[in-house]
Amino acid sequence: MKGREKELEFFLAGSLEKVFPDKRPEEWKVGEKLCILRGEIPAVQLVYYRKPGGRYPVPPRFRCEVAGFPAKVRMREVELVPSAFPCFERVDDNYLTTQPGLFPDLLKPCEDGWITPRAGQYRALWIDFPDTSQVPAGEYRMEIRLTPEVEGVRGNGQSWKMDEEGKEALTQEEPLFVILEVSGEALPKQSLIHTEWFHADCVADYYHTEVFGEQHWRALESQIALAAEIGINMLLTPVFTPPLDTAVGEERTTVQLVDISENEEGYHFEFSRLEKWCCLCRKYGIEYLEMPHLFTQWGAEATPKILVRAGGKLQKRFGWHVPAESPAYNEFLQEFLPALQAKLQDLGYDREHVYFHISDEPSEAQLESYGKAKKMTEGQLDGWKVIDALSDYAFYEKGLVKNPVPSNDHIQSFADHGVPDLWTYYCCAQGVEVPNRFFAMPSARNRIMGVLMYLYEIKGFLHWGYNFYNSGFSRKHIDPFYDTHADYSFPSGDSFLAYPGPDGEAYSSLRAQVQMEGLQDLRALQKLEEKIGRKRVLDLIYEGQEGPFTFRKYPTDAQWLYRLRERIADAL
Repeated sequence: MKGREKELEFFLAGSLEKVFPDKRPEEWKVGEKLCILRGEIPAVQLVYYRKPGGRYPVPPRFRCEVAGFPAKVRMREVELVPSAFPCFERVDDNYLTTQPGLFPDLLKPCEDGWITPRAGQYRALWIDFPDTSQVPAGEYRMEIRLTPEVEGVRGNGQSWKMDEEGKEALTQEEPLFVILEVSGEALPKQSLIHTEWFHADCVADYYHTEVFGEQHWRALESQIALAAEIGINMLLTPVFTPPLDTAVGEERTTVQLVDISENEEGYHFEFSRLEKWCCLCRKYGIEYLEMPHLFTQWGAEATPKILVRAGGKLQKRFGWHVPAESPAYNEFLQEFLPALQAKLQDLGYDREHVYFHISDEPSEAQLESYGKAKKMTEGQLDGWKVIDALSDYAFYEKGLVKNPVPSNDHIQSFADHGVPDLWTYYCCAQGVEVPNRFFAMPSARNRIMGVLMYLYEIKGFLHWGYNFYNSGFSRKHIDPFYDTHADYSFPSGDSFLAYPGPDGEAYSSLRAQVQMEGLQDLRALQKLEEKIGRKRVLDLIYEGQEGPFTFRKYPTDAQWLYRLRERIADAL
């Protein structure tokens, strides 16, 4: 752009750059390719900057238009959000910063394509293509053209018009471009089971709306749709309020899809809200449902909050006040679980597509209490999938958990023992050496999980925070646009991926999109394995590297990921 040396600068950056306002990001090199399979969502960032003290009567705006690629474009501004708590004290060298500040994360829709370079700030526009399934194979020169606004109205109502010298200075000499190479191969269907815990109560609390009222359902649908787009195919389904992240003796907003009543004949269950939930899940391709934990978190000491209508009154039948080994709860499960299972199968979610939990993250000291809780479900979960997040191999060794979900910093012992169909997870505690997605971490540390899950042949990935808009232990509700760390409970970036936008519209995040790119890497590697076999794929991954990679030892450079995709494209 003419005159940009003096004031304005525009250039492209890869999707793995985090564009901070005070630091020039690495520019996408001319001639490098962005390689994808058909069906992937490729993304680049338009970076723009205006030096302070410019000559223009108002900050110049530009209309961004994209041409040269035969798919519908989507543009979203990368907004800065605050973090007063970016990390715990113990960190490693692979952080962008450990200081509080403003971080690029929220992706705000920019449907009209207008951007305004801010004086003294690097900012970015996220440009991607949500549907490339019908794009013919080949190389495309995707061009970005910027047209300046040359007249308008100031804030005081006075009109203004750019002079000819100003127009010439703002006119783009050559469009920015990136070479997009589309493979003739289509991205295979995602085989990884991926859940990010869906907190339906937090959605109602944020919008101050009636639980399962019309507005709540509208917001739930938007968040489910976004979840499906970014590769989530299993949803935590609140048949009763999930007993997660709740202080002992306290409770979260009730979100119970199943109406439960009791009379002299026993319990009765009404499933109309569950039917509506399952209908939404099927609409957006959610293949798996995850039932809430049957016992409380961190030890299975008590029962979850369950409301029952008896004698014409709705009462809290179970909760913190009822111990896990309660005979009354055992009797309830004997009636509830068979009825629930039968209904789920009627709704199209059979034993291969429904997962149950006993209790979340038990420690070695809680082996006994977890074992007692597990025993209460004997005969009720036979033939159904049961998983739990835990990090102590003893639970598997003693046969308490057939399908463990170890954290990625404790997975090695499970892998070394040859545990089949292994899952993994990470959360706030995984902040040293291993991959994670905190604001303060580079995006490559997020995306590398796809490659590592391929290497370890991971069956499922679990994370606890898709839309948790509460403080730690859910003692209060928070505004996720202001409080990104759950009231100093977790490093920013841990507790939610989706933002609750206006009118119930869910906004994505930079972290969500990058994580999805990691899942696309996994699927691309699986596609290549179909063509050339696993051994040759491993050789391609380790080319020029000291292997094997582990969850603690892996490439940390974004360029390595870009080059890997080029090698995959060449091999295909």
